[in-house]
Amino acid sequence: MRALRLHGDRDLRIEEVADAPAPGPGEVRIKIAAVALNHIDVWGFRGMAFAKRQMPLVVGAEASGTIESVGDGVTSFKAGDKVVMFGAKTCGTCRFCRAGQDNLCTDVQGIMGFHIDGFAREFVTMEARHVLPVPASVSLRDAATAPITFSTVEHMLFDNCKLQPGETVLVQAGGSGIGTVAIKVAKAIGCTVITTVGDDEKAEKALAIGADHAINYRTERFEGVVRKITKKKGVDVAFEHTGADTFNQSLFCLRRGGRLATCGATSGATITFNLMQLFQQQYKIFGSFGAPIRAIADGLKRIEAGVTPVIDTELPIDRFAEALDRLEGRKVFGKILVNL
Repeated sequence: MRALRLHGDRDLRIEEVADAPAPGPGEVRIKIAAVALNHIDVWGFRGMAFAKRQMPLVVGAEASGTIESVGDGVTSFKAGDKVVMFGAKTCGTCRFCRAGQDNLCTDVQGIMGFHIDGFAREFVTMEARHVLPVPASVSLRDAATAPITFSTVEHMLFDNCKLQPGETVLVQAGGSGIGTVAIKVAKAIGCTVITTVGDDEKAEKALAIGADHAINYRTERFEGVVRKITKKKGVDVAFEHTGADTFNQSLFCLRRGGRLATCGATSGATITFNLMQLFQQQYKIFGSFGAPIRAIADGLKRIEAGVTPVIDTELPIDRFAEALDRLEGRKVFGKILVNL
């Protein structure tokens, strides 16, 4: 079968590789339909090295597909079912996995598409416990954004920050994949949404998908605008994923007792902040990496209810590197999909 493999820093090649095996007991074989791109793909493309990493590596960490065949003992799926896949190879037996906190697994073998072979290939065989059904009304195109994009937003806003209807949320980088989903999800439950974007065109697009306020951070100090919008009270929740360039300002935007969740550091991983501000203002800061499998199902329910992803671009697999360049250059508004 064909697969897209990374051989080194920015060295992607479409190659013929061994076909995915027939499913064994408890496994399913899946025909991949679409791969959604994320910054973890960009990090891998840049050649970030980790001890667990295998090279050459089939890329793609988030995808949708269709069940081709099932192994013995699998009763939850049949050939033709639309599915999405949880890309972290968790053990399923540690206390966190048993409690449904899969992203805290103590014996995870790696993340598909980053440490171990991912989804940018024609077929994949994997354990059925890592596969979820897609509702009939949800397209494979939209479903491809559930395993990472929607689940990350679910985990940050609801598992961690306990976002409630009527609250005010600041969404950093509202033109990104998770930023657009965070805007739409928060607005759908009745929140006031303030977002930051990198240009006026993205500001217009953010307002069009539901943001109440869109701030061009290149022309305005967003923290000052947020304080003005909230009449100096601050926001209830800050959705932070850009890193050093915005983290302290996001803290400053919080009301007393406000909550901040962060899942990324694309602008830098190191900051210094005021501990007195932290405890005097009683902020709650959550580090949020990945999401439990349950959050993917929750994301699919959001899509089924009409909170669909914003798709920036769809490209064929032989233009994967071009798609990564577009994502790396922050030229996107929403998600980029690669179709197989």
